Amino acid sequence: MATVAPFDIPYTRIIAPDGSVDGELPVFARDAAAVIPLYRAMVRTRTFDARAIALHRTGRLGTYPSGLGQEAVGAGIAYAMQDVDVLVPAYRDTGALLGRGVTPFELLMYWGGDERGSDFSGPRRDFPISITVGEHPPHAAGVALAMQIRREPRVALCTLGDGATSKGAFYEAINVAGSMWLPLVVVIVNNQWAISAPRAIQSGAPTLAQKAVAAGFPGVQVDGNDVIAVAEVIGHAVERARTGEGPTLVEAITYRLGDHTTVDDARRYREDAEVSRAWANEPLGRIRAFLVAAGVWTKEDEEGLLAECAAEIDRAAEEYLATPGLPIEAMFDHLYEELPPAVQAQRRQAMRETQADA
Repeated sequence: MATVAPFDIPYTRIIAPDGSVDGELPVFARDAAAVIPLYRAMVRTRTFDARAIALHRTGRLGTYPSGLGQEAVGAGIAYAMQDVDVLVPAYRDTGALLGRGVTPFELLMYWGGDERGSDFSGPRRDFPISITVGEHPPHAAGVALAMQIRREPRVALCTLGDGATSKGAFYEAINVAGSMWLPLVVVIVNNQWAISAPRAIQSGAPTLAQKAVAAGFPGVQVDGNDVIAVAEVIGHAVERARTGEGPTLVEAITYRLGDHTTVDDARRYREDAEVSRAWANEPLGRIRAFLVAAGVWTKEDEEGLLAECAAEIDRAAEEYLATPGLPIEAMFDHLYEELPPAVQAQRRQAMRETQADA
C-alpha cells in the first residue's frame, strides 16, 4: 500500500496568552512600537461593540452580532490587505470593516436597519455585509476570477464562521478556487460556536483548515487571538494569491465570548466555566502585555486610547441617532429599474398603512 496524498496542517502562534514571545517575531513586529496600531484597532472594535450592544438594549439599534473575543482576526485581516483588494465579509466582521475604512456611523446605520450604511467610505469595491450564513463565498470566488481574467495583482478575501463551512456554497467556492487557481483567501473565523452548535458536532474533521486539501490548495491554522500571528499568516496568504501562487484557506482559532447576537442567550447552551477559561486567552490582554513588556505601552497610553475610542464612538452614535430615517417606500426604490406590478402593489399598501398609523 502506498500513500498517494499526504498533507500537513501548519499551526502558527507567536505571542502566548501571557504576552510572552512564543515563536519567531515577523519582521514587522520586531519593533514592538509597530504593533501598537494593531492594538489600537482592536480596542476601537471592542469599544464599538459595547456601544452597539448598549444601543440595542435601549431599543435604538437592531439585532447586533458581537465580535467580543475575535478582535485580533479583524485587525489582522485589515492589516494584511491592500486598498485594491476586495473584502467579502460575513456579519461578525466589524473589526475588519472598521480597519478597511468603514466608519462607525455607517455600521450603526446598517445595524439600525438603514441600508445607507452599506455605502462604505472604505474601499468602494468591498462587498456589503452578508447576513445569510455561508452563501457569500461563491461571490468572493467570482470576484477573484474577475481579477484573474483582468490580470490584476489584486486579491479577494472572504470571511465566514466555522458553522458556515458546513454549507454547500462554501465547498463550491473553494472547489472552483482550487480548480482555477484563483487569487482568493478564505478565512474561517472558528469561534467554536455556530449559534448553539459547538464545533465538535459540526464536522468530523480534526481541523477545518484541512477542508482545503480536497480543493487542492493549502489550508493552515493560526491562533486567532494572537494578532501578530494573524497578520503574518493572512499577509502571507494574501501575497501568495497576489503573485499567482493560488488560494489559501486560513482557520483562525478563537472564541466567541459573547452571545451569538443581542437576541441570543448563550447561557442556555454553554457553561460559564468554559467562557471563563476562554477569557484567559482573549486577544487584547495578550497583546497589551506584550507591548507593556516591550516598554512601548503605559497606563497613560491605555487611558488615552480608551478615552479617544469612546469619544469617537460617542460622536458616531450621536450622529446616527440624529439622522432621520428613510420613508417606508424607500425599501422598494432600488430593487428594479421598473417595479413589477406585484411589488408596486406592495409599495402602495406599505404607504397606506404608514399613513394610517400617522
